[in-house]
Order: sequence, then C-alpha cells, then structure tokens
Amino acid sequence: MAYIEFRGICKSYDGVNQVLKNINLDVEKGELVTLLGPSGCGKSTLLRSLAGLEDISSGQIILDGEDITNTPVQKRGIGMVFQQYSLFQNMNVEDNIAFGLKIAKMDKNEIDKKVKAAIEMVDLTGKEKSYPSQLSGGQQQRVAIARAIVMEPKVLLLDEPLSAIDAKLRRELQEKIKRVQKELKITTIFVTHDQDEAMIMSDKIHLMNQGIIEQSGKPVQLYTHPVSKFAAEFIGHYNILTPVELTAFFPEKRYPGNYYVIRPETFMLSKEPIEDPAYLTFDAKVVDFISRGNVLRYTLQCKDVVFTSEVLFRSFALFEPGATVHVGIEEHNLLRLND
Repeated sequence: MAYIEFRGICKSYDGVNQVLKNINLDVEKGELVTLLGPSGCGKSTLLRSLAGLEDISSGQIILDGEDITNTPVQKRGIGMVFQQYSLFQNMNVEDNIAFGLKIAKMDKNEIDKKVKAAIEMVDLTGKEKSYPSQLSGGQQQRVAIARAIVMEPKVLLLDEPLSAIDAKLRRELQEKIKRVQKELKITTIFVTHDQDEAMIMSDKIHLMNQGIIEQSGKPVQLYTHPVSKFAAEFIGHYNILTPVELTAFFPEKRYPGNYYVIRPETFMLSKEPIEDPAYLTFDAKVVDFISRGNVLRYTLQCKDVVFTSEVLFRSFALFEPGATVHVGIEEHNLLRLND
C-alpha cells in the first residue's frame, strides 16, 4: 500500500468544468515526487486538496492508510511551503520557525533544540535574530522551509517555492531542499512548471495536462521516452516530426502513426560521410547555430524539414551556416508517440 493515495479525484468549481479529472496516483513513503505542468493544469489544486485547503468534488485521499478526505487541515499533519514566504515580519528567524511549536505548547527546551537543528539543516546559523526584511529571498524561503520541517510533518508540500528566486540561488536551494528531504526522509510533493527543476529534484514525476496525469515515471523515463506530443514538447527540445517529414530524411522508408520524436543530441554530425552501418544517414544544410556554453545548437534543414541538433563544442567540429553536413542517427532513437 502506498503512503499517499489519490483515488478518482475530481474537482469542479462551477459543477461543469473539471479542474481535476479522475486523478489516480500513489506516492511512496520517503519519496520526493513532483507535479509538473503548465499554469492551469491542476497541479496546485491537487496539492492543495491533499493539504485540505481545497475540497474535492469526488474521490478519496488516503494518507498512511487513513482516509483524510474530510479531515480538517490542522489534523492532517502536513507542512506546506508556498511561493510567497508568508513569514511574520515582526518576528525574527528563530521566532518564525518556533511559531508552530509554541502553538502546540511544546516544552521550551524542546523547542529550542528543534529550532536550532532546523536552522542548521537549512544553513541559516548566524541569522537567528535577523528579521525577514534583513534577509534575501533565498534566505526567507529557507526560513519558510525550516518552519515547515520543524513540525516533523507526515508530508511536506512545496508549491512552486523557488519560482520568484533568481537562477543561481534557485539551483542552490534545489540542492538544499533535496539534501534536507533525503536526510529527514520526509515524503515530499513538489509543484513546478519548470521541467529542469523537476528533473533535478525528483524521484518521480507526474506530468499534468488539463486536469489529467499525462505521464508518470522517473525523470530519465520522461526525458527519454515521452508518450505523447504534449509530453515531448513540455519535457524537452524534441524534434517532433510526422511520418511524411521523416521521409525527407529517409525516402526509402515508411513510418506508421502520427508523430515521431528525435532528441537533438542523438544526431551525429560529420564533415565526412558516415560509414557506420548502425546509423541511418542523410545530408542537411546548416541554417544557423547558437552557443550555449559548451553546447552548440544547430538549426539544420533537409529539403523542407527544419530540425535542431545539439553537440558538445569542439573547434574542429564547427559548422558554419550554409555548409552541408552529413547527419546520422541510430534508428532506436526515432521514438513513435501514442498520439
């Protein structure tokens, strides 16, 4: 039995349009699971339904074997961190973190011990007496995380907690959250629209689209084997091609179905003809390229089909716009979608 079970979850605000459509998913104890998807897909609504902040229209939510569908928020044993830090501006770091423990009337010595441990866990030692206005955005978010984990919740919910933080700090906080989660073994559900963030953070990803679970799996599974056009477009930079477009590359072959996808890095580009029989080959013209640090992204054209390829930068393998290149791909890297 899973630690968290969503069973047939439906949600409608007006009785007509469903925000969540028969959601069924399991979360194992100690996992960090991400609900990934675009704005309006229902991911935050599903998270808030677990917290008890949203009533569901139908279905059942089970936590550790107990049906909590109608359990009040304060009795669910769930901690939550929002995008807005929601810190008490008139309290310092220590008091913000200790707030819930004081409400629970815990012994002062025990409070001090737990707060100290939480501060150390999120690397805020030395900031105990600082007020929110004296902290950076990243530090404030760490206070919010510490305030949640100090209560030792059964489940930690994180609703796009890093979206308002700049890229460098975001990466640091991603690593901190993942480390804290693994150390404490807290079952955690993370909501984001950022596929890179989901790939970095997650044990498992549930990709949502228009109120349904489009695809579930480990990050590498979603990255390498998207099941639908939506998943391929959202998870990465796939080249999405119809069977007709594929025949521009390989006129002698015929492909059934509606769509195939090819990851940009699976193309081999060469100045010389590719003789390896493991590769299907064709020629293409370089339209343009951009440098992304150590990766070059080429825009290429074969007949009327424009596609992209990514290669590690090597000065001897630089192709200028207008050049003709030999392109190779192993056939197992042509992935047929279910659409």
